[in-house]
Amino acid sequence: MKRKWKIYLMLFVSLAVVGVSTAVAVSVANEPAMEVAIVGASSSKSDIKLIQQKLKNWGYYTGSVDGIYGSKTKAAVKYFQRRNGLTVDGIVGNKTLKAMGISSSMLSGGSSSTNSKFSSSDVKLLARLIYAEARGEPYQGQVAVGAVVLNRVKSSSFPNTISGVIYQPYAFTCVNDGQINLSPNQTAINAANDAMNGWDPTYGCLYYYNPKVATSKWIYSRKTVVTIGQHVFAL
Repeated sequence: MKRKWKIYLMLFVSLAVVGVSTAVAVSVANEPAMEVAIVGASSSKSDIKLIQQKLKNWGYYTGSVDGIYGSKTKAAVKYFQRRNGLTVDGIVGNKTLKAMGISSSMLSGGSSSTNSKFSSSDVKLLARLIYAEARGEPYQGQVAVGAVVLNRVKSSSFPNTISGVIYQPYAFTCVNDGQINLSPNQTAINAANDAMNGWDPTYGCLYYYNPKVATSKWIYSRKTVVTIGQHVFAL
C-alpha cells in the first residue's frame, strides 16, 4: 500500500512540474518582445561615434567622438532619454534610436543610408537653406526646417525635388533676399544630413513661420503641430 502511495505521489509531483514548466513556457512565449539593445559598450566604433556625434550636436555630450562607450557617453544617453520621456537605462535600443532619428540602415551592417538617394549638391543646397533660414535656432529646429523641405518633396502639392521646392517662387524668404547663397556652417550640414536620414522633429509639417515677423494671415490658418525655438511648424 505504501509503495503504491509513493508511486502516486511521484506521478503527481512529476505532472505538477510539467504543468508549471508548460505554464512558464506559455507565459514567456506570450510576453511582448523586449527592446533589443542596438548600441552599447560592445558595439562597433562607427555606431558609437554616430551616437556620440548626434548627442554632441544637441548639447547632451561634451566628450570626444572616439567610438568608446564609456561613462560619459552612457551619462549623455541617459540625459537624452530623460529629456525625451524614454526609459533611462543608458542603452541605445530601438526606441532611443528612433528618438534620435537613426534607422537601422545607418548602423554598421545595415543597408545604405537613406540619404544616399540625394546628391552631394542636394545636401549642400539644403544646408544652405537651413543656414539662411534657421542659423541661431536650436539644432533640432534646424533639422526641422530641413524636414519641412523634404516633406514638401514627398507631397503631391509641391515640386518633387529639393531644388524645385527651395526655388519655388516666394516659398522661402532667404531665396528672395539672397541669403540662400551664404556658405553653410558644419552645424547646418549636419542638420541637413540628419533630416535626409529621416529625422523629422515636425511630424510631417509642410510649413513653418516665425510669428514675430510673419505678415501672411493665411499662414496663421494652418494647424500648428509643434513650436521649436522661434519657429512654429504647421500642416
